[in-house]
Amino acid sequence: MKIKSQPDFYSGLMFMAAGIAFAWGATNYNVGEAARMGPGYFPFMLGILMTLVGAVITFTALGSTASEERIGKWAWRPLFYVIAANVVFGVLLAGVRDLEIPAFGIIVGIYALTFVASMAQANWKFKPTFFLATALAIGSYLVFVLALRLQFPVWPEFITG
Repeated sequence: MKIKSQPDFYSGLMFMAAGIAFAWGATNYNVGEAARMGPGYFPFMLGILMTLVGAVITFTALGSTASEERIGKWAWRPLFYVIAANVVFGVLLAGVRDLEIPAFGIIVGIYALTFVASMAQANWKFKPTFFLATALAIGSYLVFVLALRLQFPVWPEFITG
């Protein structure tokens, strides 16, 4: 049996691995049953569904055809910038006490996240990224701080005291 679509085959394997990890991790919590769900019920069921979807995708990618779809080169630049953007956001949102980095809050974190992630594009432009970051910062403030009243720093600690 040959792999007719490498992207589908490997994405199916990825779904199965993530599903198994979710289901296995959920067993550390009380799963319960459908009538009385515990905190592990949803991640356990999500893991099972992800594993099943992954299996279907993997097995449909198998077959014998003359034209095989192959995976291209790794896109290292976008991969680096997207991962770096999430790390920078986490550090700026909460700070790192061991390194004496203060919490800069959600507004600064969202601007940094948007700018760093946008640099993954080949033709990155400052102005559209600034407008996107501003819209995301305003929207996040309205939703998370005003509407949901979540408790985390909004502005840098050294400004708010």
